[in-house]
Amino acid sequence: MPNTKSPDTKPIAMKLPTGPQPPQPTVPSSSPQPSSTAESQKAVADLPVSARQQLDALQLANRQTTLARVAEVINRQAGERSELLLDVRGKSLTVDAAIGKTSLEPGDWVKIMRAGNELQLMGKLAPAQATVVARALAQHLPWQQNLESGLSRMLASLNQGLKPDPSPGQLPSARVTQPLPEAARQSIQQVLANLPTATSLKPGSGGQEQPLQQVKQWIAESGVFAESRLAQTPSAALPDLKLAIGRVITALLAQQGQGPEQFTRITPLASPELVQAPLQFPQAMTPSPASASSEPTTVGQMLRLLAGMLNRITVNQLHSQVLAARGAGDAPAPLSTVLLELPWVTPQNEPKVAQLRIDQHPDERSDKRDSKKAATSEWRLALAMDLDDAGPLHFDVALRQQSVSARVWAEKQSTLRQVNEELPLLRQSLTDLGLEVTDLECRRGSPEGSVTRLEHRLVDTRA
Repeated sequence: MPNTKSPDTKPIAMKLPTGPQPPQPTVPSSSPQPSSTAESQKAVADLPVSARQQLDALQLANRQTTLARVAEVINRQAGERSELLLDVRGKSLTVDAAIGKTSLEPGDWVKIMRAGNELQLMGKLAPAQATVVARALAQHLPWQQNLESGLSRMLASLNQGLKPDPSPGQLPSARVTQPLPEAARQSIQQVLANLPTATSLKPGSGGQEQPLQQVKQWIAESGVFAESRLAQTPSAALPDLKLAIGRVITALLAQQGQGPEQFTRITPLASPELVQAPLQFPQAMTPSPASASSEPTTVGQMLRLLAGMLNRITVNQLHSQVLAARGAGDAPAPLSTVLLELPWVTPQNEPKVAQLRIDQHPDERSDKRDSKKAATSEWRLALAMDLDDAGPLHFDVALRQQSVSARVWAEKQSTLRQVNEELPLLRQSLTDLGLEVTDLECRRGSPEGSVTRLEHRLVDTRA
């Protein structure tokens, strides 16, 4: 039974105005009606309808309760009264109610009860989990910071330190750069020490146990997986980026004599490309950010930067839930979706980010009469990364039981040629793992990204 929040201490009366009924959804008829019949039906619809007739049409007995959806808040009148259009059992019903301070918006669900020739508002249903997630996602969207550029600034602060924020009337030259607080320095150094390097996985090591375990560990220590483990073991020391950012923020605020609660007053710093396409994942490849300026960042700027990075990680987590919870659209929804951004460092100690999307789809080709085959899933992996020499690369891999297909996208012509030369070796490596390679190709350019749109608090997840 859904949770219901009581709008007030007692039910609210909802009066039904006497007059023509709201237009009801109609089903097109296969044969045209005579004009005289249509005109007579219109005349009947225009006749005043009593409240009792309207309630009887809903087949709602006295003292019987049902659920209704708020279709529209037509008019918010003075004296805290509102005219509402409700969807009740597939029919539209206009009511007038003194809802007071009760917040009702289109799309809300309410519990109503018939009381004679009136309705009573018994309570408002708590929002569905999908709605809560979508609203939280919409709140974080405008304030995302690119993790790659944010990490560059974080690592630069290890050597450069931070400048204090200017005081009123203070000259810029009077501000002396200060080293990072020890707690912040240790957190950043721990992140750097645990980041994968370009040489962590050697070519051809995919079938070895150690590299496989290393990849599993990287994923398990990131995002929602790390937070789940932390919830089970609060004292766990995990090298997760989000947790490390939180520790740096706490240390910087403490240096300013402020508590963690002051963090909510900080306006996050957003990256322009994430403002333009906040829900595109993998994100379109952009040129690598310029190397960190020789001018140290101020404490306030660093806090804003860290706030934007936290929002970016949170958006990826919420976005994953929205994609997995979608129930409509042209394409069938995946059973589960995980969006991750995995940072790593180049031999020059420069941070990079690989964007990883994993979807689990039901196998529509399976025989539903066979429970084992019906339970078969197809796993799809999309990996995007930008390498110094090879340039932007995008990998699309689909795995169904022992069958695998892969497509590689490369923007540079030289990289495209090199990948095509390596395709036979890749095919052999996959075959050696016991997989049947059904399709393997490399294309020039980049794939068209899938974008999630949030409109009027409803989630449209069609590409």
